[in-house]
Amino acid sequence: MLRIQSINVGTARRLRVGERSILTGIGKQPVQGPIPVGPLGLLGDEQADLSVHGGLQKAVYAYPAAHYAFWQAQRREHGVSLFDEVLPPGFAGENLTVDGPLEHEVFVGDEWHFPHCVLRVTAPREPCFKFNAVMGFAGAGRAMALAGNCGYYLSVDTPGTLAAGDSATLVPGQRSLSIAQALAGKWAKHRR
Repeated sequence: MLRIQSINVGTARRLRVGERSILTGIGKQPVQGPIPVGPLGLLGDEQADLSVHGGLQKAVYAYPAAHYAFWQAQRREHGVSLFDEVLPPGFAGENLTVDGPLEHEVFVGDEWHFPHCVLRVTAPREPCFKFNAVMGFAGAGRAMALAGNCGYYLSVDTPGTLAAGDSATLVPGQRSLSIAQALAGKWAKHRR
């Protein structure tokens, strides 16, 4: 079972990366109430680089809340946060902060049947330089890939609404490629 802890949306904004100012949609904030979800994602949410985020196959991004402890520790180790800093939901850029299965238990093609919509798992998130900037240290994307703490993208099979606290029932797909395996395969290509 998967449960939504927080729903997060945001508009594209400028982020300073070194000497450059880049547009990113990674900054998400928690929202209340049922939020409409359509084929291209949640109402009020934007992506900046549609070549790698958004669209029909990456309409919604889910991230396990269990990974936040990892990022808090990583940021402390790199000297970019206070010892007791708690990262807010949406900090990793996710639309859905979820309690439930991790990447090795989630498979491409799995369907998540929520009370008012159906989402399908499509792909792992591949971290980029913008993720490094948001996390505050070079190598954050590499740490994500090596730990397998990537979360996953979802397409919208049945539009409707989502709300914090909603639970989903899993309808398994073919179960031939887990999100962890898909990320490992993509990461291996980048290292060549």
